[in-house]
Amino acid sequence: MLEAMSTSSLPDPHQDNDDLEEETALVHGLRFAQGTATLHTDLVAREEPLEIQLGATPLAVMMRTPGYDEELTLGLLQSEGVISGISDVLAVRHCSITPYPQADGNVIRVTLAPHVRVDHEALRRNLYASASCGVCGKATLENVLRAVPPLDDPARFEADFFSDLPERLRAAQVVFAQTGGLHAAGLCAPDGTLLVVREDVGRHNAVDKVIGWALREGKAPLTGHVLVVSGRISFEIAQKALMARIPVIAAVSAPSSLAISLASTAHLTLVTFLRNNSFNLFGETQRVFERITHSTDRASVAP
Repeated sequence: MLEAMSTSSLPDPHQDNDDLEEETALVHGLRFAQGTATLHTDLVAREEPLEIQLGATPLAVMMRTPGYDEELTLGLLQSEGVISGISDVLAVRHCSITPYPQADGNVIRVTLAPHVRVDHEALRRNLYASASCGVCGKATLENVLRAVPPLDDPARFEADFFSDLPERLRAAQVVFAQTGGLHAAGLCAPDGTLLVVREDVGRHNAVDKVIGWALREGKAPLTGHVLVVSGRISFEIAQKALMARIPVIAAVSAPSSLAISLASTAHLTLVTFLRNNSFNLFGETQRVFERITHSTDRASVAP
């Protein structure tokens, strides 16, 4: 229940997880090396389905890494425009499906406030589940811009703000360190503090968990914050950041063409290929560099 969601009851996002049973599984197999096969035991990321219900109505079934399911659900609903804040939600909790006790822990039910109206069929059309990417968002750029206006965020960042973000995110990936099999997303405050890190088999799920955490903590909208992700920046991740009003996304990998289009139209800043104190910028580049100066043999940037 939401009433139990106090800051004191939440885990420290930087604290090592002493009990990885919920997020990992011990597996047995064979390892082949140097012409020899041997018995091998390994720890892998756990992947299980989660059914999300609005009231008693099933909304979607998605693959995710168990843990922080309430945050994942809240972040997804905010990303899809179902809720605009925590006041739109009366309760979010796991429930059982009779007669399937094996589904316990894999069903979560949301009770919305009476003033919230949902077009269930339209919402279902905007969702699909996949083991590799979780639940994706709006199918087109036009649909996103109908749902939410472009950003008008005055935040500005020095270039060195981003230099150590990949290392700090990696250091907080407790389950990845054990399994090597999870994506991660983190949220940085305007002063550079890494507020929270969440991991999941689905890159979009990790982002939704971060946004859900911010909703629970009363930090939304996330003006002036930076979302940092462990992989590429897809259109869906850019959409989720825009819905949460996050002005900057930083990533160690590439953006997609549609993510760049959304960033340019909606005034998002994409910091990409972030490594070794270098990066590429797309979208609202003025948040990092106010102007670009050109010489005959190279282009340089001026802060």
